[in-house]
Amino acid sequence: MSMMTHADVANAMQPEDTPALKALYEGFAAEHLMPLWTQLDDLMPVHPAPRAVPHVWKWQKLLPLAEESGRLVPVGRGGERRALGLANPGLGGRPYVSPTLWAAIQYLGPRETAPEHRHAQNAFRFVIEGEGVWTVVDGDPVRMSRGDFLLTPGWCFHGHHNDTDQPMAWIDGLDIPFSYQNDVGFFEFGSERVTDYATPRFSRGERLWAHPGLRPLSGLKETVSSPIGAYRWEHTDRALAEQLLLEEEGQPATVEQGHAAVRYVNPTNGGDVLPTMRAEFHRLRAGTVTPTRREVGSTVFQVFDGRGGAVIGGQEHALEVGDLFVVPSWVPWSLWAEGQFDLFRFSDAPIMERLAFARTAVEQVDR
Repeated sequence: MSMMTHADVANAMQPEDTPALKALYEGFAAEHLMPLWTQLDDLMPVHPAPRAVPHVWKWQKLLPLAEESGRLVPVGRGGERRALGLANPGLGGRPYVSPTLWAAIQYLGPRETAPEHRHAQNAFRFVIEGEGVWTVVDGDPVRMSRGDFLLTPGWCFHGHHNDTDQPMAWIDGLDIPFSYQNDVGFFEFGSERVTDYATPRFSRGERLWAHPGLRPLSGLKETVSSPIGAYRWEHTDRALAEQLLLEEEGQPATVEQGHAAVRYVNPTNGGDVLPTMRAEFHRLRAGTVTPTRREVGSTVFQVFDGRGGAVIGGQEHALEVGDLFVVPSWVPWSLWAEGQFDLFRFSDAPIMERLAFARTAVEQVDR
């Protein structure tokens, strides 16, 4: 038996088109009213029907454009950042990778400085390659190196400085679309001093918090965002490798056969590092194919290492190092690996879970 759609029900209940009905609709328009029975398909679809579409951005095309912007466009007060936002083709030209998430390639040239400012929006950095830049968050200089995941919680002053003769690029993730839609954004320029030029190997936040299983007694209060400024690649890499080694030894340690994954967490409460965004790292063994998933909310991946691909909404995409792709809400997706395949992932899952909208469906499909 087929399921009735909103359109079927609406068509069955529509009254006869009369002058009185026409006058009624004209009255609605005059008073800025819109009857639900003409909007139900759009406002309450039977399942998520995102305007955002799956899309892949190729790193080999993005990086040259970032480099050219470095040659032609200065960075400084006013423009603030040389950041190239990924614009989802389904969102009408808005610089949003999804309705809730913003992702960008940020590029800083040799000896350049991005000035200090702060904003209500939460942000992070993930470094796909290179080193030599420090991001200074509320006066704490944090080294940026390949594979590092770095935080800039909302309303923290931050600037960046490149201490080397080589440029550097990384990805930024923010909750700008969610903040914009809900009118919660604030912005403030920082001090006219460029930023702190210190270059310590480890930030103060790391020195205090980045010790496995240990919490300073001076930091027993729960914080909404993680106090750790940088989650270092050496720890991420080792955690993933150990999961796969334990799997080889016959001990359950991976999310699925051949698929290791970790979530970056806030050590003060065990939750997500930021109140609006979740961050994870995934490693697939050669030949691994993940089950097909559908999830409420949107997610973005960047390939960190290796070769493989993704099937998104039924379309297969081969992926290489640096490539980014977005999966809109309830669009089916799965991953597959040629060799070892490493991917960074971030999503709006904390929002969906906190508001009780989260839902997931998983199905095993042979590729």
